[in-house]
Amino acid sequence: MNSPQDETGAAADPSRVMVVHPAPRATSAARHPESRLSEAVGLAEAIALKIVAAEIVPLARPRPATLIGQGAVERLGVLIREHGIGLVVVDSHLSPVQQRNLEKAWKAKVIDRTGLILEIFGARARTREGRLQVELASLSYQRSRLVRSWTHLERQRGGFGFMGGPGETQIEADRRLIGDRIVKLKKELEEVKRTRDLHRKARRRVPYPIVALVGYTNAGKSTLFNSLTRAEVLAKDQLFATLDPTMRALALPSGRTVILSDTVGFVSDLPHELVAAFRATLEEVLEADIIVHVRDVAHPDSAAQKADVELVLRDLGVAEAVDRGLIEAHNKIDLLDPQRLLEVTNQAARAQDKVVPLSAVSGQGLADMLALLDRCLASERQEMLLELPLSDGATLAWLYRNGDILSREDGEETLTLRVRLDAANAARLRLMVDHKHIIAG
Repeated sequence: MNSPQDETGAAADPSRVMVVHPAPRATSAARHPESRLSEAVGLAEAIALKIVAAEIVPLARPRPATLIGQGAVERLGVLIREHGIGLVVVDSHLSPVQQRNLEKAWKAKVIDRTGLILEIFGARARTREGRLQVELASLSYQRSRLVRSWTHLERQRGGFGFMGGPGETQIEADRRLIGDRIVKLKKELEEVKRTRDLHRKARRRVPYPIVALVGYTNAGKSTLFNSLTRAEVLAKDQLFATLDPTMRALALPSGRTVILSDTVGFVSDLPHELVAAFRATLEEVLEADIIVHVRDVAHPDSAAQKADVELVLRDLGVAEAVDRGLIEAHNKIDLLDPQRLLEVTNQAARAQDKVVPLSAVSGQGLADMLALLDRCLASERQEMLLELPLSDGATLAWLYRNGDILSREDGEETLTLRVRLDAANAARLRLMVDHKHIIAG
């Protein structure tokens, strides 16, 4: 295959990629530039891009024309030509003008962090609503730019090809096609959203509490999920390895069963265009009875990652759970030196049943996590008095499985039960039975 050309007419090899992280002046809340560059490289590698160069560029102040300074533009241009680079990923937000100016200066295709994350979501999302939302977000993003890359990227990765397209000669046609497609997507999304409440009600009828694992991408959620459930969910040392929720039954030490949900990893600077698509993949979090925040405590930016996750959770509508304090699984303790391990252990001891140090790889601390989930579900149990038809054997069996039967009186046609249920199962019971059967509680 001959190398296609970008809008400047220069030959380009999109298989050779450079990642650039513009690092602003350090602040107390700033991440380590090396960690941000490493994360950006990981994001690019998540869609099989081959990284041949990666650079941190100090950013004293953003330049309206190119974001980074002219000296940096020229220096990177030399590297791009020397390495035959055809695609540059800039780990920041670029305006359409900045993107076009950098492409002209470097004679290579340029995408920013937003475009890269859109591409990842396009390649990974599987649920219908998630795919529609991602495509809508991408088209809205593209419409302001209409500066495309190469079609063979789409074929290689099997995604939407948000970095792909036929080039400058089709831009006017693309503009019309994008507008038409956006109108159609919005109509399709309205249809999908009409069924969302029905799906949510159906999930509420699941006879077990839901425990959702959340956390920054690559924090080890899928590995923990596999270790707890003995499942075989894809667990790679790769950003966004999981982009669709997976749910499995999990037996707790008390014998109580819960549904454990593995969710998409969060990421800093999530493109605002993707918030709706991101939410579409996190229905299980919105419905969860317990949210467990899996943190990579071996990562140098663990505290900043925690802040990013909590910010997204607030945006998703679970601010109350965040304010109460989430259960935290302090993962990857097997990677800590003795001093740091002591600090994490002491922090957990002070957290009063909110933090569990563990290693999803070695299994250390997993029993403590299961015991904590048991205690959390038992802590808010409530009593209910019920009068059920003797013929309703299904509800009776459910109550014996999920609650404590405190008393039972059998009549000729009905039976009276006093039961103790956790808050989640009490809510489920109210959906399962006619309200007239609930005498108190």
